[in-house]
Amino acid sequence: MTDIQKRLFALQDQGYQAGSVRLNPSVDPDTIIGVRIPALRALAKELRNTEEAGRFLAALPHAYFEESLLHAFLIGYCRDFDEGLREVERLLPHLNSWALTDSMRVKAFDKAPERLLPPIGRWLSSAHAYTVRYGILCLMNYFLDKRFDDRYPAMVAAVRSEDYYVNMMSAWYFATALAKQYEAILPYLTEQRLDKWVHNKTIQKAVESYRITDEQKAFLKTLKQK
Repeated sequence: MTDIQKRLFALQDQGYQAGSVRLNPSVDPDTIIGVRIPALRALAKELRNTEEAGRFLAALPHAYFEESLLHAFLIGYCRDFDEGLREVERLLPHLNSWALTDSMRVKAFDKAPERLLPPIGRWLSSAHAYTVRYGILCLMNYFLDKRFDDRYPAMVAAVRSEDYYVNMMSAWYFATALAKQYEAILPYLTEQRLDKWVHNKTIQKAVESYRITDEQKAFLKTLKQK
């Protein structure tokens, strides 16, 4: 074992491990140690900017789920955009769970999200499901408020996938977009521009949202496809 693997096993919570296995069915259960997120974040904070962290980030692929999660948290500390992008693109092909994808939030991207648009275009056309999911997540995180443009939901609508986690991310995107850009997003449902499953899941998630008005929810329910 490496020193970091030993530290992760020292943080193991076997009760939590069982729950983590259930939440990550795409991951080999034997690779899930069972470390709680706060403990992983604390370890990432301790390791950041150390030589040990540098060696760890260079060592891909990792053997354990929590190593990949720790890797994602360490990348999050990058403050240089180019370095952050480089590290994200190194890790993306090795991700095998929605939890890993959704945990990667890089500080450097907050300062210049427009620079993410070319890589997002690449990610959305990837054959790797979790890379596609990350591209949609970035559009949701950075481009639904003041940076919103009609071309961004069109990019997500163009994604067609058989993968559950890609389609769930698409539905999450459109449900969140309805809460923030209702009039611009509504035609995607009234004109049935989305895959049927994504369409209906978007409506379900929007109806469950506290950010959608009761009147809007009532209308959205009428749009559900049989």
